[in-house]
Amino acid sequence: MLFYSFFKTLIGHTVVIELKNDLTIEGTLYAVDQFLNLKLRDIKVRDEEKYPHMMCVKNCFIRGSVVRYVHVPASHVATDLLQDASRTEAKHAKESNKQ
Repeated sequence: MLFYSFFKTLIGHTVVIELKNDLTIEGTLYAVDQFLNLKLRDIKVRDEEKYPHMMCVKNCFIRGSVVRYVHVPASHVATDLLQDASRTEAKHAKESNKQ
């Protein structure tokens, strides 16, 4: 749930998604679900010569299992909050394993 919560904070911001088939898409994050499926608006493909058919696409849905990387501007990442959330999640997982 840590990544899901993190991506929800990025809704409305521009992100770059690199897919496993080497397609790189830049767009505004519109929605994310618990499977890390992403919806983007106002997309642009980074390599238009290689993917000319994608030039007319403006919105897209990306299945979470085909995402290789999500590039996020450093200004949108709250490192302190992520560290605290990961410690809390690890603590809860450790307590669950003891029971």
